Amino acid sequence: MNILCIGGGPAGLYFALLMKKQNPSHQITVVERNRPYDTFGWGVVFSDQTLGNLAEADAPSAQAIEASFNHWDDIDVFFKGEKVTSGGHGFCGIGRKHLLNILQHRCEELGVSLVFETEVTDEQQYDADLIIASDGLNSRIRTRHVESFQPQIEQRHCRFVWMGTRKKFDAFTFAFKQTEHGWFQAHIYQYDADTSTFIVETPETVWRASGLAEMSQEESIAFCERLFADQLDGHKLMTNAAHLRGSAMWITFPRIVCGRWVHWNGAVPVVLMGDAAHTAHYSIGSGTKLALEDAIELARCFGSQPDMASALAAYEKLRAVEVLKLQNAARNSMEWFENLDRYTAMEAPQFAYSMLTRSQRLSHENLRLRDAAYVAGYERWFAQRAAAQVGQPAVVDTPPMFTPYKVRDLTLKNRILVSPMAQYSAVDGVVGDYHLAHLGARALGGAALVFAEMTCVSADARITPYCPGLYTPEHTQAWKRIVDFVHHHTDAAIAVQIGHAGAKGSTRAMWDGIDQPLDKDNWPLVSASPQQYLQGISQTAREMTTEDMDRIQADFVRATLAADEAGFDWLELHCAHGYLLSSFISPLTNQRSDDYGGSLENRCRYPLRVFAAMRAAWPQHKPMSVRISAHDWVEGGITPDDAVQIARLFKAAGADMIDCSSGQVNKQEKPVYGRMFQTPFADRIRNEAGIGAIAVGSIYEADHANSIIAAGRADLCAVGRPHLANPAWTLAEAARIGYKAIAWPKQYLAGKQQLERNHGR
Repeated sequence: MNILCIGGGPAGLYFALLMKKQNPSHQITVVERNRPYDTFGWGVVFSDQTLGNLAEADAPSAQAIEASFNHWDDIDVFFKGEKVTSGGHGFCGIGRKHLLNILQHRCEELGVSLVFETEVTDEQQYDADLIIASDGLNSRIRTRHVESFQPQIEQRHCRFVWMGTRKKFDAFTFAFKQTEHGWFQAHIYQYDADTSTFIVETPETVWRASGLAEMSQEESIAFCERLFADQLDGHKLMTNAAHLRGSAMWITFPRIVCGRWVHWNGAVPVVLMGDAAHTAHYSIGSGTKLALEDAIELARCFGSQPDMASALAAYEKLRAVEVLKLQNAARNSMEWFENLDRYTAMEAPQFAYSMLTRSQRLSHENLRLRDAAYVAGYERWFAQRAAAQVGQPAVVDTPPMFTPYKVRDLTLKNRILVSPMAQYSAVDGVVGDYHLAHLGARALGGAALVFAEMTCVSADARITPYCPGLYTPEHTQAWKRIVDFVHHHTDAAIAVQIGHAGAKGSTRAMWDGIDQPLDKDNWPLVSASPQQYLQGISQTAREMTTEDMDRIQADFVRATLAADEAGFDWLELHCAHGYLLSSFISPLTNQRSDDYGGSLENRCRYPLRVFAAMRAAWPQHKPMSVRISAHDWVEGGITPDDAVQIARLFKAAGADMIDCSSGQVNKQEKPVYGRMFQTPFADRIRNEAGIGAIAVGSIYEADHANSIIAAGRADLCAVGRPHLANPAWTLAEAARIGYKAIAWPKQYLAGKQQLERNHGR
């Protein structure tokens, strides 16, 4: 086979040598526009895992690369005059130029033809059976066949400059510096015996406010030397971009995602590889890793598939998934640095922990495996801080999820809540034995707070005929029986979520057809504006009048007073998921032209009015939260930016916490699911709006909860479906991670001992 590789970077060179090694009869040519020793950037970083992949693919080049590496285990974070160190990370650095030289030498050793200082503008001028386009992030070949490759190129929000220094660093170093205009950060690592990479980054707005857009290259370098003088210790910064003038050395990062990686030019395929196909932000050091692993996978596919078409189809399918996983992690990391202001109010230990776990690939238990002493020290710091907040003595060796938390006068024994989950088992709004068993079991199961499901403020506010209510004395007494059980037999608190179904009411129980209207005995529905939740199927809800607003507000206040009479410890107002109050907030469901429609502030006016009336009726010493849909997942709907503003409005009205859910407002939604997929909304609301946040959504193991709480992404974690499967999920997770100090009901202590023994084995 005659193979042409356009671009002599890591992807093209590595694929060429692997294919030549696989079949020496292949005629392989690598064409590179630059000279043999030209390169851009300074050093590149690999993890220990990547080194293992290289050793398996080609031992000689892997040995040469490994012999040239500078290896480190520690990460140092410098923030607000403090240094935080964690170890066990296992990374290596090598000069990019030296890496290319090793791959060039290995190619020549195997018989690959290398052609330098040659620009390929039209790949069809070459007689080849296979063309590899590994010509970088500004790929001309990708641009030439843009309709086939379908690239999405997004220029990101920070400016950065890639420099070097002779100062040696014995750890991967992150340094953060505050200026009068905003924050700058440096990513620093040593990659050979006497040189380190030194990347300086800052948001575009800060870069411009600092005057860097008008500075010469020499002035910019001097600015960075002064700013990071503490790290440089008198050493100079160097640039290998002398050909650039003025501010051109400061660039933005392009995030590239391609819909397709293979273009068929007649019988000859053109295949993207490396930065031509995808980019991953330098903050997780994965661009070169992805390029080399592209080459490994494509060579493997050629070795295992019966023909070229099958090999290329397999390559595209396999690599697209793996690259997307890493790109998502890289995006999380990139956005953390882009939004640094969100986290700078944190103390140094938590700031460093947040930074270490920013990509969500590295969790609490991952960190413990890498550096148990660091995690133990951080847990000690976190536990002492939590204990001080509630006025209790600190209990050492307490994982973050098991530290106490105080809201108003209520102290929660830990950070785990049982989410409100509809059970559709009430009779005429009255809860009974089922609810006592359901909520009582979960209150005995170790969670700090158990939420009753959405409880409706009137008969026509129900989702289904089987939903509970708080609108008659009988309802109050039925709830009081359950609340009393929780208070007398457990150390958990109990909360109630109050809501009105709006346009999503008068439907069947979930197992009889979720959101489907009743066959008979429907009741009329109201909403912010006329709407059918299920087009052509649901009832049409009429638009609320001002009289409706007054009546329903009074219903919410009546339910609030009843909740207090029943003895609930905590009250939550449901303003999410397309129910009545949510229908005012979302522009998808609110088309009003009066004072309750239009701007976000106007759309929040009625929910805030209801909240204020409830807060006035609810005892001041008891907490009150609000559940919102922080993302409608539909174009034109609520966005996470809106959610921060919504949280600020409820905070100003007296809310203690925001319960950060999303979606269920419009059936056109396209959520992006995954573990902890809604936690970023809680992160933004907590750290931008400055209000307590509850994280929900696909949190199903202690490691998730510990990571979220420790990093300050939320204050509490609400766990739903895992508690349906196991009422004692919290106790079971404590045993699984070896935390024995948690209190069990005395009747269940024998089970505690056996469970801990079994996990110990």
